[in-house]
Amino acid sequence: MKALISRDPGPPETLVLADVPRPPCGPDQVLLRVSACGVTYPDFLLIQDRYQYRPARPFSPGCEFAGEVVETGADVRGLAVGQRVVASSNEGGGMAEYAAVLAGACIPIPDGMPDDDAAAFFGNYTTAWHALVERGQLRAGQVVLVLGAAGGVGLAAVQIARAMGARVIAAVSSPEKLDRARENGADDGIVYARAPLDKSAQRALAQDLKRLCGPGGADVVFDVVGGDYAEPALRAIAWKGWYLVIGFAAGIPHLPLNLVLLKGCQVAGVFLGEARHRDPGGIEGITDHLLALYRDGLLRPHISARYPLDRGAEAIGALAARRSVGKVIVRIRDGL
Repeated sequence: MKALISRDPGPPETLVLADVPRPPCGPDQVLLRVSACGVTYPDFLLIQDRYQYRPARPFSPGCEFAGEVVETGADVRGLAVGQRVVASSNEGGGMAEYAAVLAGACIPIPDGMPDDDAAAFFGNYTTAWHALVERGQLRAGQVVLVLGAAGGVGLAAVQIARAMGARVIAAVSSPEKLDRARENGADDGIVYARAPLDKSAQRALAQDLKRLCGPGGADVVFDVVGGDYAEPALRAIAWKGWYLVIGFAAGIPHLPLNLVLLKGCQVAGVFLGEARHRDPGGIEGITDHLLALYRDGLLRPHISARYPLDRGAEAIGALAARRSVGKVIVRIRDGL
């Protein structure tokens, strides 16, 4: 089979398309014929040995992917050959024609949802829901500040917060991205300057964010960016607000804890992979809520680009360079 392979740690340019054996299907696994793979920032970290998980090489990146079950392990129940599912894997494997994955990591794709939507939907929207609702305790009428609001997870957060009746402030890196965030439900927003930001620029950004969030501040800060943008966002948070740490696209920040004290706020980490491992039943409940909103047309992943498998490295590079808007998909084969 064809697969995009990481043989040595490095940037996307080190990935190669190769012929490799089809993976065996273990007793608790299913073998999928992959149709579409959603590109994630963890893919970029995974191939450089900078992620929490380090799979044995050679391996294929791709942590979220959709496909058709072609084989089931002896211990698998509830999944059948021919069924369409979306799968998640902390160790990649989705940028290949076939992937073996734990049956428990698969979610059946409902009728009417295309494979591309499935590969773009579940990881991002589950992360955003878990962050906003379960960690940030979001309620209708509150103010949500989303950093990186035009990325896949960011747009999911914008849509979910809007569907829940929150006021959404989008912080993005270009006017085009701000337009996209507004189209997906953001009430207002700001285009921040490219990092690095000196102290003067950080103070100015904090003042702009405070103005946009209003006198009470942001009840929830949803941060997938980090870096020099974290402290200004923390300065704009409400008393007893929630600062949700989702990712570090601009680097790992150093939050001044005196601000946490002065704001009486909570800083909460959001790690969906570990949450799924510790409470799989809770994640299933999230999926039910998200699919209901999808069926009602309130949630829709924005797919800005589709790449063939032989350009998968380019797809990861586009996401890592923050050139993409919404979700980027690698197409493995034609699907529904």
